Amino acid sequence: MVFGQVVIGPPGSGKTTYCNGMSQFLQLIGRKVAVINLDPANDSLPYDCAINIEDLIKLSDVMHEHSLGPNGGLVYCMDYLEKNIDWLESKLKPLLKDHYLLFDFPGQVELFFLHSNAKKVIMKLIKKLDLRLTAVHLVDAHLCSDAGNYVSALLLSLSTMLHMELPHVNVLSKVDLIESYGKLSFNLDFYTDVEDLSYLQHHLDQDPRSFKYRKLTKELCEVIEDFGLVNFTTLAIQAC
Repeated sequence: MVFGQVVIGPPGSGKTTYCNGMSQFLQLIGRKVAVINLDPANDSLPYDCAINIEDLIKLSDVMHEHSLGPNGGLVYCMDYLEKNIDWLESKLKPLLKDHYLLFDFPGQVELFFLHSNAKKVIMKLIKKLDLRLTAVHLVDAHLCSDAGNYVSALLLSLSTMLHMELPHVNVLSKVDLIESYGKLSFNLDFYTDVEDLSYLQHHLDQDPRSFKYRKLTKELCEVIEDFGLVNFTTLAIQAC
């Protein structure tokens, strides 16, 4: 039985930094760890990569050959990986005996709550290689400084949890920088526990951008609370 993490989240949320820091931590406590880069747009890796999707397909080549933008190119790359899952399985098999696995995925959020290709890749690996994987979903803590952005982050987290159907941990990353984005309207526990979003309504009403959609936002907050699934743990990574 092999354990690992599927590291996902929006661009800039700190996925690669997290993988780097987590791999260093695991090595310090005596665990063998393998980081698998499945982001074909990530061409600057701070960690030693056990498997790199760029050995299979490169985003720049896809964009050039098929006249696609970055988002379309990433969807194409995930489709290609799914169709060539045997390549990834063969690369993983030598690591299964004694390694903990960290999968560093792309930051295109549509891959994890709208498209099915990334989920199919993960489910095939779980079934064929008997993996035990947990999704670690990173969200930049600076979104807490704006009520509208925070609700968007909650909705993204909930949608991702429901779509991926994996054990799931939501993480507020870069929490050590949270005060640099402005004073929070509530203490940090309010944002991590996600207990009563009605308190946000006043702040949403003060924002001219979100005032027009206040009824929609109120309904979305109620949906998030009705599911009762989303909460966050906080994290600040300092990799060497």
